[in-house]
Amino acid sequence: MKIVKLETFSTEFVGFVRATTDSGAQGWGQVSTYNADITCEVFHRQIARHALGRDALDFADTLQLIGEREHKYPGSYLRRAMTGLDTALWDLRGKLEGKPVVALLGGAPGKLRAYASSMKRDITPEAEAERFLRLRDEKGFTAFKWRVGAECGRDQDEWPGRTEAVIPVVAKALGDGIDKLVDGNSCYSPARAIAVGRLLEDNGIGHFEEPCPYWHPEQTAEVRAALSIDVAGGEQDCEYSSWQLMFDRKAVDIAQPDVMYLGGIHRTLEVCRMAERAGLPVTPHAANLSLVTMCTMHLLKALPNAGKYLEFSIEGPDYYPWQDGLFLDDPYRIDNGHVTVPDAPGWGVTINPAWLDQATYKVSALE
Repeated sequence: MKIVKLETFSTEFVGFVRATTDSGAQGWGQVSTYNADITCEVFHRQIARHALGRDALDFADTLQLIGEREHKYPGSYLRRAMTGLDTALWDLRGKLEGKPVVALLGGAPGKLRAYASSMKRDITPEAEAERFLRLRDEKGFTAFKWRVGAECGRDQDEWPGRTEAVIPVVAKALGDGIDKLVDGNSCYSPARAIAVGRLLEDNGIGHFEEPCPYWHPEQTAEVRAALSIDVAGGEQDCEYSSWQLMFDRKAVDIAQPDVMYLGGIHRTLEVCRMAERAGLPVTPHAANLSLVTMCTMHLLKALPNAGKYLEFSIEGPDYYPWQDGLFLDDPYRIDNGHVTVPDAPGWGVTINPAWLDQATYKVSALE
């Protein structure tokens, strides 16, 4: 069964991919979010031409071939574009076999614990604590993550004193029996990260994500060696060599690949196997409610070294207006702090035709 047509439907923020075979079978996937319109151009120039005419069901070698043919272009955009092909073909195979992707990966659909993930830094400690408590009571979340420092902040805070305030205020409000996580988003030097980490330890927070610039794994390793809590990272890393360096340096306690930044399910599975060999759990990065969270749900339910929970963004249209209306039915309902991995074939979601009608369309087809 050969791939004969690859179509993209994109905006600046989201790009969906539809793969069609010579039998007429179809599957839907997504390139990574953000600058998705640019990524879809990369898809048609550097992905589609190597995929057309290739096997639609046994496609691991096609992904490897693309990396080889495009060896002069390693890095983020190529991997983000590859994800569109990978995820569309997993969906296609699932629909042909009448199975959810999780089953194709060796797992089973069902409930999966989620942690409520805040993306905001422009929020006061008191307001963050208030909305966490509301979500705890309304949705049953038993784990929460919030932001400290400033993104790539060079040791600066979002505003002076915010980190020292938000850590104890939110931790105290949540109280005992709740897993507490924070994200530094590459803000700190090792010395500052260790000082913040001591504050986290004192307030019962057990997960410190990306404390130092991610491109300096030796700095993150220094922080990990100094702290008793888990240090996590890896969301930005899209090449195997970066992951191997991270594991060799013993930089993290928890690996956090992003399915869509990394190049899709096949490549993420390889990183998960690398983490397993290093004795580490995997808690993937999934920071919005596009298709990335659904792909991550299917993946987590199949991993032997899955972490404790799924990252689940709590930000709605006020923060992510572009994620509104992507799907016909809401696939991300929270019940007692859990999502449900669907048992429908493929990813188990239906992309909203009205959204597709408004998107920029492009096609590559086998001549």
